[in-house]
Parts: sequence; structure tokens; C-alpha cells
Amino acid sequence: MIVDDHPLFRSGLKNALDLEEDIEIVSISENGEQALEQVESIRPHVLLLDVNLPGMNGLQVARQIQSEYDDIAIVILTAHHDNEQVIHALRSGASAYSSKDVDAQELVRTIREVATGYFLADGKRMTREERDAWLEQQIDESTGPYMIDSEGHYIPLSPREMEILEHVTLGMINKEIANKLGISQQTVKNHMTSILKKLNVKDRTQAAVTALRRGWVRIDSDSQQEA
Repeated sequence: MIVDDHPLFRSGLKNALDLEEDIEIVSISENGEQALEQVESIRPHVLLLDVNLPGMNGLQVARQIQSEYDDIAIVILTAHHDNEQVIHALRSGASAYSSKDVDAQELVRTIREVATGYFLADGKRMTREERDAWLEQQIDESTGPYMIDSEGHYIPLSPREMEILEHVTLGMINKEIANKLGISQQTVKNHMTSILKKLNVKDRTQAAVTALRRGWVRIDSDSQQEA
């Protein structure tokens, strides 16, 4: 199953995968909400999932699918690649992570590997136990050996936290966000504290930059007008 909102990219993926006798495209979705509806009835073996989607981003979709259907392997596709993005992807439930400029045959190999239960990251093929150990090592190296509660970092953002982060990228302060969402300023502040910790950043500006650079939120004319 392919989930991406760019028609040309979807078409390119389908054309490349249609050449493989052991791979069948069972569904194509344009956004996360549509994907969740189709997953319930189609139950694909593998999901190719873009991060930068309208509405729910790919990490949110991956987390929800894995919470309900842990037998579906998810390959996160993104235009932005760095080690922290890989950690976020795997902690959100992905089995593998791939850049959008990946070679077609490499992507095919990735699909076959995750379909048989393996996890791929950092050029490694891992079992679930090896994946868990790899994630723990990556988090320790990223946060430092003296960090208290390093496990608090890179945990997937909750739907509310992602919503607040989207408003932060629009330049809204806590009071404005509280009024917009109908919650208290203290609640917004508490969520922001959690967001900064999970993203391993120091302030809301860094959080906004992280979200935009990695394609977790979108800034378009409609959202700016609403804000």
C-alpha cells in the first residue's frame, strides 16, 4: 500500500513496483486519514508511508496503525534524512526508513525484508530484539551518558502535542494556543515541556524548526489564515 500526496511520486513508485512479480500494489492513498480507513479493510502486508502528508503526518499514521495492527510492516519515506529522524520513525512503529531518492531495487529489497519481519536502519538488518538494542544505543549516544531519563527522548508525540507543535510553527504564543484549543495556558506549557524533551531540543524555536525541516507539519495559506 502506497501513501503519498504527490501524484508523480505515487505513479513512479507504482510503476517501479509493478515490475516485481512478488509485489502487488493493493491500494494507493493520498493522506493519512484515507490510509487508516483503507488499512482496516485491506490489511496490506507492507505500507510505504510518506512523512510529509496533509493533516496527519506519517509518524502519527504509523503510530496509530502499529497500535492496532502490529503485523503490518511500515516503511517510512521522507525527503529529510538524519539519525534523529530515523529514531523517531522506528519509535513511531516503522520497520524501516528510506530516503525518497532511494534506488528502486534498494526499496524493493527493503520491502521484502520488512515483509518477513526484519527491521532496517543504519544499513543493518535487525530482529525486533536487535532493533530495541539499536534504538537504546542510538538514544544513549544522542542524549549523552549523563542524561537523566534518556528514554524520555524520541517518544512519539501525542496527537495533542503534535497539534500544539503545529500552532507553534505558525508563531503562536502559549496564550494564543490556549485560546485556540480551549485549554489552559498551564496545559499548553506542560505540553511544550514534554515536546521539548521528546524532540531533544532546548526551546520552542528549535522545536518548530525541527518539525518543519522533517516534514511533520505543513505551513500553507489555509492554516495561516485560520491562525
